[in-house]
Amino acid sequence: MKRAVLLVTDKTNLVFFAQGLVECGYEIISTGGTKRILDDAGIHTIAIEDVTGFPEMLSGRVKTLHPLIYGGLLGIREIEEHLRQMNEYNIQPIDLVCINLYPFKQTISRHYFTHPEAIENIDIAGPSMIRAAAKNYRFVTVVTDIKDYEKVLTEIKETGETSLSTRASLAAKAFRTTAAYDALISEYFTDYLEEEHPESITRSYELKQSLRYGENPHQKASFYTGYRRYRYSISSAEQLHGKELSYNNIQDASATLSILKEFHGKPAVVALKHMNPCGLGVADNITEAWKKAYEADPVSIFGGIVAFNEEVDLSVAEPMSKMFLEIILAPSFTKEAFELLSKKKNIRLMTFDVTGRDPEEKCVSVTGGLLVQEEDKKESTLDDLKCVTEKQPTESELKDCLFGEKVVKHVKSNAIVVVKDGQTLGVGAGQMNRVGAALIALKQAGEKAKGAVLASDAFFPMNDTVELASKYGITCIIQPGGSIKDQDSIDMCNEKGISMVMTGARHFKH
Repeated sequence: MKRAVLLVTDKTNLVFFAQGLVECGYEIISTGGTKRILDDAGIHTIAIEDVTGFPEMLSGRVKTLHPLIYGGLLGIREIEEHLRQMNEYNIQPIDLVCINLYPFKQTISRHYFTHPEAIENIDIAGPSMIRAAAKNYRFVTVVTDIKDYEKVLTEIKETGETSLSTRASLAAKAFRTTAAYDALISEYFTDYLEEEHPESITRSYELKQSLRYGENPHQKASFYTGYRRYRYSISSAEQLHGKELSYNNIQDASATLSILKEFHGKPAVVALKHMNPCGLGVADNITEAWKKAYEADPVSIFGGIVAFNEEVDLSVAEPMSKMFLEIILAPSFTKEAFELLSKKKNIRLMTFDVTGRDPEEKCVSVTGGLLVQEEDKKESTLDDLKCVTEKQPTESELKDCLFGEKVVKHVKSNAIVVVKDGQTLGVGAGQMNRVGAALIALKQAGEKAKGAVLASDAFFPMNDTVELASKYGITCIIQPGGSIKDQDSIDMCNEKGISMVMTGARHFKH
């Protein structure tokens, strides 16, 4: 008679699977809560301690770690010496292992948990048995996913056993399961101990969505998410309506929410296209913030993404319902706004969390490697602004300086933005020289640039950007400073009657 070990934390469809195995001639070995449920269902089981001759001990921490279990899993049935030793020590082969692990992820994903709780939910024997079974997949079927129950039973009923290809596939999944489990534990411990620059990094991500394609139709792509739920995060956002997100949608939505997070606490709206903001507005109410974001660039917003940090109501839903937008993100939608916007079949309507923790680091993949750095959380205050020109900025210009710096840090470098009264007027992104970025932003702002503030993500290597800004009527500039030619730009500001403040903080975005 074939033997199966069943030890599961998630009891979903357990009785169905066990009953199917019994009907196929298997005897079931089990313990703990799994055994109790099977016994209650009238399914005969053999206790682990009856196999090993040892009782559970140390508060259940030691149950299955025994040669009579692992010998049954690891014995190679084509090697005579293995068979001789198994017979000598009365080790019976185990043909199937079904295990899902202690709920470590679920424990640390709760809002409140203790470190001892996390420790007690680290499974030891489970991963060991899974790995042993997977290593010997030529003879042992290992099941770690409830979704595989039916497939395994069907094969056993039809042919008497699972196929070698199925066992190999299940083994691969088993190793992914234990690897992800251990990665999550190591990540938790690293965070708990606040270790910096560990000797290795292993992260665990789960498939959230298979995408139609990547950046381009000829590229395959998938979306994986980690266990943490961050505020202003696309990975934990909920889609309420519309077609599936694409690779580019996810990238753009993530960038949009990162910008929006800068303005938490005051009504703000971000419109974004191709990873760069095309319009951003901050006001005393969400309706006015929307108007500012839209009017900043009514052309580029077409086919873009719009995000609100307050509930979307009918006042902003009505104008958006007449436009082509890819995604609208908000903490919530009023019933009337949702009903109106959801009449558009393809538009994605999504909600996201505005509370919770922020990520501490940012990871970017490069070919064969991973770059890890702290999130750019640097935020200037009025006290950080150092006026270096004869002309002093006005109070309203200083407010726009801080606003402009928050925006420009999220624009691809080289980056220049023109802002006024909490609204972007021009955005120059991703240029190979700074004056080129300024020219784009200033041309877009046009006449509105008169009396506006120009913000730069990095210093001016020469005074040509200041000279260009003066031609468009810019009256104040904010930049980090730090160039060996800073004085040239300061002198040009003094000559043109422009005030300039320096922050000492660069905000490159590559």
